[in-house]
Amino acid sequence: MIADNLQEIEQEIQDSCALVHRNPKEVQLVAVTKSVDSDTTKQLVEAGVLHCAENRVDKLLQKKQDLVDFPEIKWHLIGNLQRRKVKLIVNEIDYFHALDSLKLAEEIQKRAEKELACFIEVNVSGEESKHGISPDELLSFVESLGDYSKIKVIGLMTMAPKDASVEQIHKVFGTLEDLRNLVHQQGFAHAPCEELSMGMSQDFPIAIQEGATFIRVGTALFKDK
Repeated sequence: MIADNLQEIEQEIQDSCALVHRNPKEVQLVAVTKSVDSDTTKQLVEAGVLHCAENRVDKLLQKKQDLVDFPEIKWHLIGNLQRRKVKLIVNEIDYFHALDSLKLAEEIQKRAEKELACFIEVNVSGEESKHGISPDELLSFVESLGDYSKIKVIGLMTMAPKDASVEQIHKVFGTLEDLRNLVHQQGFAHAPCEELSMGMSQDFPIAIQEGATFIRVGTALFKDK
C-alpha cells in the first residue's frame, strides 16, 4: 500500500514539475507521520523516504527513539512549538517549520547546541485561526533574527485555507514565493531564505507549480486503496 501510494505521489511530483519546467530533484518530500505508528513509519523509511515530520513534540521524540536504528532520518517539527517545550526538542530535530515569534527565537537560542534550520511561518491568508507572521511584518522580523546565531532562516512556510478554491491556493502559494524572493534578495547571512515549505496531500501539486521545495504529505501516503 505505502509503496503504491509513494509511487503515485512521486509521479504527481514529476508531472507538476514538468508543467512549470522544474527539476523534480528540487522538491523534497516530507512524510507527515503523525497519524501512523512507528512500524508504519519504518516501512516508509525502508521504502526510501528519509524526511519524516511530526506536529507534536512527544510523538516526535517517541518515534525517534523507536527508529533509533535509522540515524539517516531527517526529523522535521511542523507544528506550533510552545516555549516551555523547546528544551526537549530543539537538539533532536533537523528542521523546524513554524518559527513565528522573537520570544520563541530567544528560547531556541538559549537551548540549541547547534544551528537549527528554520522556516518562518507566514500567515499569507490572514486567517485569525492560523499562527504566523503577517507578510507586512516579515522583513523586520527576519532582520531581527540576525541577533540569534543558532537560527538559520532557510525559507518560509505557509498553509492554504482549508476550503480554498484552486485559484485562491495558487494566489496564497504564489504570494509566499514572492515573499521568499524578497527576503532572499536582502542577502542576510543568517537568512539565505532559498526554500519554500508549502503544500500538503490535497494541494501539493499546486504548491510545486508555485515553487515549493519542501512538501508535507501525510494522508496521501497512508490512504487505503
